[in-house]
Amino acid sequence: MGRSLGPQAVAQCRALLAGEQEPVANTLAPAASDCAYGSDPRHRLDLYWQGAGGQGARPVVLFVHGGGFVLGDKGGAGEHWPNAHIGRWAARSGWLGAVMNYRLAPGHVWPAGSEDVALAVAWLRANVAAYGGDPERIVLLGTSAGSVHIAGYLRLCPDHAAQVRAAAMLSGIYGFTPLADRDELYYGSQEFYADRMPREAVVETDLPLFLACARFDPQRFQTEWVELMQARLERHGTLPWAHYANWHNHYTLAMHIGTRDTALAGALLSFFAEHT
Repeated sequence: MGRSLGPQAVAQCRALLAGEQEPVANTLAPAASDCAYGSDPRHRLDLYWQGAGGQGARPVVLFVHGGGFVLGDKGGAGEHWPNAHIGRWAARSGWLGAVMNYRLAPGHVWPAGSEDVALAVAWLRANVAAYGGDPERIVLLGTSAGSVHIAGYLRLCPDHAAQVRAAAMLSGIYGFTPLADRDELYYGSQEFYADRMPREAVVETDLPLFLACARFDPQRFQTEWVELMQARLERHGTLPWAHYANWHNHYTLAMHIGTRDTALAGALLSFFAEHT
């Protein structure tokens, strides 16, 4: 498949992984669907957990999907497994999985996505205990544009370390490379780009971070990963948790979580467990 992006590549990746993901999608339904965390129709999230109660409050994984700022959905059953599969993976791992929608460009521009992450976190902190989750043990996981929105949340909310325990960001864009034309739908023109990117926030934060990219990510995403790792090393004197997926591309990096390939999933669970 190479490094290509677009609908054809997405379809190929979905077909490659459907054999493992669809059966789980057909057997593990959301425990709570379309929970409204805000006033917009896109302000909805689904909750997944598995097993009986009585084992104490579960830590919570909030997943923020990708889609180039303009598309994406929290997913569902059967062939609509992408993105919902992260909630199911979290549930099967003994956690409470939350998978959110957020407002999309061009109808909603910067910083709408990051504001929505903040709203979803606030809703979980106020409500997740009623579903068996621990509001004091929330971690964030995002891919592509979802990673960007998580990084933007770190910028928008100076008290983020009091709200969540850790954040994992897969193949994100943080401001180390030039603005791509398609990103103008969310960020506006080049003149606004430097001021609106979360680069400094994601470098400076003391919140534990996990950073990942894939060998078949486009060069821009790899450059962002390398530059952010270097900036974190210079700022903090040590590298963060990280993962380089040799056998994956931009889409399968998140899509394969929950399959027999557990290298990334296992590292994520170890990272989250260390900080919850």
